[in-house]
Amino acid sequence: MMLRGFFGKKSRDKKTEQSTAENKLTQAGASKTDNPISKPKVKASAKPKPAAKPKPWTLDQYKVAPEEGKTRFHDLGLDTALIHGIADLNYQYCSEIQAESLPHTLKGHDVIGKAATGTGKTAAFLITILNDLISRPIPKSERYSSEPRALIIAPTRELALQIEKDAIELTKHIDLPVYSVLGGIDYQKQKTHVRNEVIDLLVATPGRLIDFLNSGDLYLDQLDFLVIDEADRMLDMGFIPDVKRIISRCPKVEQRQTLLFSATFSEDVLNLAKRWTTNPVFVEIEAEQLTTDTVEQKIFMVPTDEKLKIICNYIDKNDVTKAIIFGNRRDETRRLESALKGKGLKAALLSGEVPQHKRIKTLEQFKSGQIQILVATDVAGRGIHVDGVSHVFNYNLPEVAEDYVHRIGRTGRAGKKGVSISFACEDDAFLLPEIEKYIGMKLTYEYPDYLLE
Repeated sequence: MMLRGFFGKKSRDKKTEQSTAENKLTQAGASKTDNPISKPKVKASAKPKPAAKPKPWTLDQYKVAPEEGKTRFHDLGLDTALIHGIADLNYQYCSEIQAESLPHTLKGHDVIGKAATGTGKTAAFLITILNDLISRPIPKSERYSSEPRALIIAPTRELALQIEKDAIELTKHIDLPVYSVLGGIDYQKQKTHVRNEVIDLLVATPGRLIDFLNSGDLYLDQLDFLVIDEADRMLDMGFIPDVKRIISRCPKVEQRQTLLFSATFSEDVLNLAKRWTTNPVFVEIEAEQLTTDTVEQKIFMVPTDEKLKIICNYIDKNDVTKAIIFGNRRDETRRLESALKGKGLKAALLSGEVPQHKRIKTLEQFKSGQIQILVATDVAGRGIHVDGVSHVFNYNLPEVAEDYVHRIGRTGRAGKKGVSISFACEDDAFLLPEIEKYIGMKLTYEYPDYLLE
């Protein structure tokens, strides 16, 4: 792990008062309610006998022993209600990215973090945002709909939904409304919500967010926080022009706190990161640290026509109950899903061509154990955060080395051991040296003839 480039504390004026209704109505294209959100008056009725109040939760109920070299959430000065949510999730010690970034982000500094999915970066930026918003409460009577205080931009729907889910869990004991806007979900339903409800934390994919900004249903001028997650993937997927348009609607860089995370930093990503932040702290977790500790990695050198038989036999012989198989192309994943079902396995497809409502249902069935094998593409797989995935199969080697880390990071999570098996054939074995160079280790090759019997 490396920590570099700390350039000093940012001076930032946090906004504690919202603009008046009169000057909001003068904005071009504005579409807002005339009055701040307020609770309707309810006629008083006979008071029922008050129930016994439960004893308030205290830090004494969340005992985590100090351990040398580890940072406890206790040690960060977080709000008790937020720590209560952390305790409910059974988090005890900070991950590396959390331990290195939170001391800076909690003080208001911008951070540029190099860390892949599965390192705990989501909790790092959520804890930062929530702790700050708790410390500076604004009564709902002084708030307007359509004006979030924090925005998180994610490249895929699955990742956005997972971030929203994590945020909702952390706010279990906090009155900070969380909402997401993303494609593939009922547009009108989302529109009604953002126009009529106060939102503190908004999670969004670029395309749908642009739609609501252009229609005047969302305003970003009251943002205190901007998070750009998986900036490298944003670039790869062609979202950077949209992200630039979104940022142009936000407060100036000096007036907001910006957190940017990326698994890799090309020159293009670094230039954007520096443009969108002020005096950032750079936090970096080396890629090799992400793959070696909890995941056993194997390479099966086999012809293409033997892959399916080997997968089926391996799953049978090793009693695999929850696994993800990654493919490079949609048509290939479709054929593979069909073939696995033909072998009697409970398999389902997760790719960009699957409707969003079906993708959500599929993920829930996978989490509950109704689906045994998930066949996925890289784009869909980025947002998969499922406990208990024991195996990851790379039906094809990924064409980009860092995608290998993202894939195998779906297993070996939360301190548990996992297994990754990657198939290499005559068509893609040439990709192995680049993968080994990226992760900083030599992989074990074998020909699993015992699985062909």
